[in-house]
Amino acid sequence: MLAYIKGKLEMKMTGYIVIDIGGLGYKIFMSDSGIEKLGNTGETVKVHTYYKVREDDISIYGFNTLEELRMFELLISVSGVGAKTAIAMLAVCEPTDFALAIISEDINTLTQIPGIGAKSAQRIILELKDKIKKEQQIQELTQATKEKGAKSKVEVAIENTQKIEEAIAALQVLGYNKKEIEKAFEKLDKKELTTEDLIRKGLAILGK
Repeated sequence: MLAYIKGKLEMKMTGYIVIDIGGLGYKIFMSDSGIEKLGNTGETVKVHTYYKVREDDISIYGFNTLEELRMFELLISVSGVGAKTAIAMLAVCEPTDFALAIISEDINTLTQIPGIGAKSAQRIILELKDKIKKEQQIQELTQATKEKGAKSKVEVAIENTQKIEEAIAALQVLGYNKKEIEKAFEKLDKKELTTEDLIRKGLAILGK
């Protein structure tokens, strides 16, 4: 497997580049925004790579950062999402924003990406939410934008989601259904509230 390719940037085209290494030209598919971030032709560049091997297709996909590569790998693990769609998503969505949209179940953000409709967005969230919640996945998707010693936006979003889920479960035990609880929570600024605060304020709204 090719972890990365480093060599002279021979060509920049729409959707792909060519890197020359010892007289061999490697055609590497990339998002157009990723290509723009590379240097000028003739310069030495390094791209992280995903080597795709199929019976009728051998292709190399390139990425500016390891975070982008990990986002790509997660996306193509979703049923119905191919490499071209994943590359298109990389062109308009940063890895951290992508992870945040998944954790927050933000369908609107995902459907703004070309080729992703509501059903596809729901499937991506369903299949990736638990994966991204894992500590290793958080680090891989947010390392480049996370300040040392600080929590990333994704980690904060996960904590908020867990608090809300715990509060909903507690209120359901008290006889309220999930839809009316979620409707009540829409009226609250949930970011600064603890689980106990959510339960107490939720009860106050539901009891009216």
